[in-house]
Amino acid sequence: MSLPAPAGPSPSYERYAALPKAHLHVHLEAAMREDTMRQWCGEDGVEVPPLVEFPDFTRFLDAYGLLIALLRTPERVARLLDEVVADAAAQGVVAIEFASIPDKSAAFDTAEDALEFILPTAAAAGRRHGVWTGAIVSIDRGAGPAHALEAARLAARFAGRGVVAVGLVADERGNPVAGAADAFSIAREAGLGVVPHAGELAGPEEVRSALDLGADRIQHGVRAAEDPRVVEMLASSGVCLDVCPSSNVVLGVYPSLGDHPLPALLDDGVRCSIGADDPLLFGVDVVDEYVLAHERMGISEARLAGCARASIDSSFAPAALKRDALAGVDDWERTATLPA
Repeated sequence: MSLPAPAGPSPSYERYAALPKAHLHVHLEAAMREDTMRQWCGEDGVEVPPLVEFPDFTRFLDAYGLLIALLRTPERVARLLDEVVADAAAQGVVAIEFASIPDKSAAFDTAEDALEFILPTAAAAGRRHGVWTGAIVSIDRGAGPAHALEAARLAARFAGRGVVAVGLVADERGNPVAGAADAFSIAREAGLGVVPHAGELAGPEEVRSALDLGADRIQHGVRAAEDPRVVEMLASSGVCLDVCPSSNVVLGVYPSLGDHPLPALLDDGVRCSIGADDPLLFGVDVVDEYVLAHERMGISEARLAGCARASIDSSFAPAALKRDALAGVDDWERTATLPA
C-alpha cells in the first residue's frame, strides 16, 4: 500500500528538524539519496527500482537487493556514508545507528573487509558532520543458523571499534526470533546490544520472545498492540520499540497511519523511538515521520519530545552526548510549539 508523501519543507518540518533525536532504525543502503541512486543506475545501465509502491514484501526485498548491488566500489560506499550522515545532521539527528549485512557487500571480498572500511569511514563522516555513528551488524534470519553465528562472531570482533549491536532482519514468518538465541549470546558476551526486528510481519508472540531473549530494543514491535499482556510487559520492562509508521503502511502491516498503533502504545506507557527504516524506498526521512505522527496520527508535541528522549536514552551513544542531547530536547520544548 502506498503512503501519501509529506508536503515538503514546512514550519512543521523545520520545527521537528530542530528537535535533537537519535535515529535507531535505519538501514544503510536504503538511506541512499534518490539522485545518487539514479546516477549510479545510469552509470551501471540498470533499471531504477520501484519506490514506495511494493505489491508484497518480496518485491521490496528485490528493490533493496538492487541498492546493495549498486554499492560495488569502496568509493561508492564512502560517498553513501558521507551523504547519509550529512542528511542525518540536517534532520537534527545527534546519533545514528545504521544497520547492514556486511557479508552482502559487493565492494569488498569479505564481511571483515567491509567493516574494516565502513567503520572508520562512518566515524570520519560523523566527525565532519557532528553526528555520532554506531553500526548494527544484521543477521539475515532466512540465511540459517551458521550465518547467524558467523554474523555474531564478526560483530564481536569489532566491538569497541564502531559496532554497537547485533540485529535480526528479513521476513519473520517462519523464521522466529528465538532461532537467533545463540547468536545473541555471542553478542552479549562481547558487550554488544541486541536489537532484533520482531512484531512486524509476525504477531505479538514474536515481541514476547524478543523480550524473553533480553532484547535491548525491538525494531518495529508494533504488533504487540494485539496482546495487552505483551504491551504490559513492554511498558514494565522499559524496552524501547524503534517504530517506523510509514514503513508499516507501505508494506501493508496497517492500511493507513490512522490505523497505526503508535498513539495507543504511547498511551499505554511503551517507550518508542521513531525511525524511517528505509528512507529511499518508503519516501520519508526521520523528520517526515515526526511530522506525520503529529499531523496525521494526532500525537502531541510533548509525546513526540518523549519519543526523542527515548531514542537518545535507548541508543548506544556515549553518556556525555546523551546528556547534552537530552538537555537540547528540554530546550526545544521550551520554544514556541505547533498547534496540537
